[in-house]
Amino acid sequence: MAGSALTFFKGQWLEGNPGIIGPMNHCMWLSSVVFDGARAFEGVAPDLDRHCERLIASGHALGLAPMLTAGEIQELAIDGIGRFPPGTALYIRPMFFAEAGWVMPDPASTAFALTVHESPMPPVTGFTACLSTRRRPLPGTAPTDAKASALYPNAGLALREAQGRGFDNAILLDPLGNVAEFATANLFIAKDGAAHTPVCNGTFLNGITRQRVAQLLRDAGVPVFERTITWAELMDADEVFSTGNYSKVVPVTRVEDSRFEPGPVFKRARDLYWDFAHR
Repeated sequence: MAGSALTFFKGQWLEGNPGIIGPMNHCMWLSSVVFDGARAFEGVAPDLDRHCERLIASGHALGLAPMLTAGEIQELAIDGIGRFPPGTALYIRPMFFAEAGWVMPDPASTAFALTVHESPMPPVTGFTACLSTRRRPLPGTAPTDAKASALYPNAGLALREAQGRGFDNAILLDPLGNVAEFATANLFIAKDGAAHTPVCNGTFLNGITRQRVAQLLRDAGVPVFERTITWAELMDADEVFSTGNYSKVVPVTRVEDSRFEPGPVFKRARDLYWDFAHR
């Protein structure tokens, strides 16, 4: 029995939450960390290769020097998955971080860790969301081309604000005031049988599950439009749903005071994704 969490660090698997950094590490005080997240559930790990590839790209974007290939990271992840009982719902989080540097991370100090831990899949009952006062940053103001830990305090503040108002999640706008994404996932709306999602304008990541769902819907004959979406258009939608690695495809049941039902586009997207994952 592997236990609830395993971390691969410097050639060995460690149980629990091992102390692999200290207060003098660059990543501890200056947040030189990139990570990615993948899922294993029901005996499958969809798009694991693409998550590993994105981690490499994020590392380079933050000025780190990844020392493993995406294929090597994938092999380690598969090894970690195999240390848990078959079918266990897992979250897979590989990361690169700098151990040294002065403001700018020292690429030569780049370290790697991979955590695999038990994490049940969220229910498909849906969640509520509200408009946040936080905004997604412009590309020139933050490392928006990387899945960087430094970006997440802003999302955390948006979540704190939303939960303080009695909502589960928050919807963030981009700097121009158009809809960007949820605090924790990408966003889709449906209108008149078509799916719409905010066009990637550099203020948020083009999620791997987002890309996959959009392509699956198109292949199934459902129109998908990647475009600028205003707040008024979101509130006038027939359906709202999220795509993301942690929860995959989940409906939104309320935005501010407007209620939504899980509709046919959402249901089609989720069914198509589950079929893809098991295929």
